[in-house]
Amino acid sequence: MKKLLLVFVFLISLPFFGQEDAWVHLQDKPNSEPYLAMPLTMLSQRALDRRTRQNISLDLKDVPVDAAYYAQIKSATGITVLAKSKWLNAIHVQGTQVDITNLQSNFPFVAQIEFAHNAINTEGKGSQRSVHLKNKNKFTAMKTSYNYGTTNTQVTMLNADFLHQEGYTGKGMLIAVIDAGFPNVDELLAFQKLRDNNQILGGYDFVNRSTSFYTGNNHGTNVLSDIAGFIDGVFVGTAPDASFYLFISEDVDNEVPLEESLWVEAAERADSLGVDVINTSLGYTTFDNANYNYSYADMDGKTTFISRGAEIGASRGMMLVNSAGNSGSSSWKYMGAPADAAGVFTVGAVDAFENIASFSSFGPTADNRIKPDVLAHGENVFVIDHITGVPTPSNGTSFSSPVMSGVVACFWQAFPNLTSTELRQRIRASADRYNNPDEQYGYGVPDFKSAYETVLSRDQENFLNITTIFPNPVNSAFTIKTNDNNSIGLSIKIYNLFGSMVFQKVNLKSNTIEVSGLSTGIYILKVTNGTSQKTFKLVKN
Repeated sequence: MKKLLLVFVFLISLPFFGQEDAWVHLQDKPNSEPYLAMPLTMLSQRALDRRTRQNISLDLKDVPVDAAYYAQIKSATGITVLAKSKWLNAIHVQGTQVDITNLQSNFPFVAQIEFAHNAINTEGKGSQRSVHLKNKNKFTAMKTSYNYGTTNTQVTMLNADFLHQEGYTGKGMLIAVIDAGFPNVDELLAFQKLRDNNQILGGYDFVNRSTSFYTGNNHGTNVLSDIAGFIDGVFVGTAPDASFYLFISEDVDNEVPLEESLWVEAAERADSLGVDVINTSLGYTTFDNANYNYSYADMDGKTTFISRGAEIGASRGMMLVNSAGNSGSSSWKYMGAPADAAGVFTVGAVDAFENIASFSSFGPTADNRIKPDVLAHGENVFVIDHITGVPTPSNGTSFSSPVMSGVVACFWQAFPNLTSTELRQRIRASADRYNNPDEQYGYGVPDFKSAYETVLSRDQENFLNITTIFPNPVNSAFTIKTNDNNSIGLSIKIYNLFGSMVFQKVNLKSNTIEVSGLSTGIYILKVTNGTSQKTFKLVKN
């Protein structure tokens, strides 16, 4: 009996002495003022320019986690620090339940402890998460004017070829791919164009804390190929002229909550570098430790750590494109996190005939929002094999997502003044089921030619109606007025009556233009906003 009692005591003590994962949420950021006063200490100029274009202000979420708080948590007894997030002002730790819980009583700057094991938490939903079977090998593929070759269907289905013909191939756009690894991207012919043109700007392996990112699982190589691969006449990605950062956040051998935190770290890095589009072909519902599993009720865009981080990322003005998941044929048929976040553009999969792929995960979200947002080719879609370097058919929303990401980047290149929110809506509105969405098709397959023409016609009409200049005649300076009083990003050219350009300013930083150097006379002023243009007669006194 005594032995049985000891065993019983040992068993009930396991939760207290076993290692747990948790997020330590901090009260504040006491040294935020210097950062906010000098934003280049937090964000690159490109990131700040993206915020300016979309009228997004800096806030406390942009400020790093306080270094003193971090150091104290890191030195606490029994605590291992694994990651941190400035957006969520949280530190990911591992330790016993007792040691982690003690952090809140020992440090007054700790606001809340959030255990990955939901049953431990005393706050929040407190519901038990359902357990469903997990595919241990997370990335086993279900095998199955450009001359696009093998990628013709996946490109033309979305009318991405139209954007390419219009000159929008992703040039000047910056895409981050957050995935499981990028082996042989530094060697394969399909990525030689990227290397020759210095389109890979950098990367990082967050799993191993290493600057070597041409390693890991080949899933990321396959994903990248659908955006950036290029073998003329054989294989062309949807944004072959974009530039890239390659980040590894996924530990293929393990499914652990830390991967959520590492993804958030990678997304924060992408934001700080001025990235426009993030592609993520990852999703989280179950873990090696079943205590950490999520239920469908958790797929509300507000519960999981990664989805909360993704929502903040979207609020920074980036376009976050995420695969819906490949669970459509399983008992768990729903999307994973962060595909459930409202600000994430979630992509399901269809075959070459635009029929839904049976594996494509379902929506809606737990709070009844439409997911997926849109669909792209993902069944028998072509990717570059990471060993042979040749196009190989494969299946998965892992690949419909990057196909979409590349076209999104090209579309945004065409209309850089659209906000990320406007961008999402314009693409959804072009999809074939926009007026009749459902739980697996979402809004359907977008038509980027239709979206382009719609935006172009509306923007031209709006631009013609709202742009004026005053005073006219002008003495030394005139002001360009738009309906939102924001002329930043416009370009102007002034011509004399013989047709010679005598004055030019590109990407205006102010709506007041100094022209005192012009001679007295009559001129033609052309004001351009992207693809829209308006012409004025300008009289100089």
